[in-house]
Amino acid sequence: MITLLIIGFTVLLSMRALSDRNTMEKLWFEPFQVAYRKEWYRFISHGFVHGSGMHLFVNMFVLWMFGRKLEQQLGFVTDWSLLMYMLLYLGSVAVAALPGYLRHRNNPEYRAVGASGAVAAVLFATIVVDPLDPLYLFGIVELPGWVVGIGYLVYEYVQDKRAQGNIAHDAHFVGALFGLLFMAALEPRLLTTLVDRIIGQ
Repeated sequence: MITLLIIGFTVLLSMRALSDRNTMEKLWFEPFQVAYRKEWYRFISHGFVHGSGMHLFVNMFVLWMFGRKLEQQLGFVTDWSLLMYMLLYLGSVAVAALPGYLRHRNNPEYRAVGASGAVAAVLFATIVVDPLDPLYLFGIVELPGWVVGIGYLVYEYVQDKRAQGNIAHDAHFVGALFGLLFMAALEPRLLTTLVDRIIGQ
């Protein structure tokens, strides 16, 4: 249920922001405002608004696909599954924004929105728990989750270094790593199991 609640809240707030410029400006991630006006809430608020309907749909669809699975997985890992889910999600929203803050805190023109970093964290958290579960590349090619995960990290790292376009690849990369490390910290045995399952497949 927590996944659906996050999706519902994000859809409502994103639609509000898309129809009201003032709402969008108050919520988007603007490192300059954080640094000089101490508007720290933007580290979280930007994850609940999106730049377009398609941006919103893609993020929420992926979150729906993997968030429900993570809810079940966390139930087997900890008795505090709801709290851990929220810590993972909100923590990844904030941590994924750190590279953008460090790079652009003196740039009054930089803005970012979206839950992509958190969605990447959720995806990678599920991969840590079940690395052999198949994922479908472009919806067609079936590959083990760990293979897709490595490819995703390489792609986001390379695209970030190219610094082309207006996609925050650094947020995707850091969000994914956060999801991996969060699960490893929550249950260290998952890393050993991850390696064993990959080697023994």
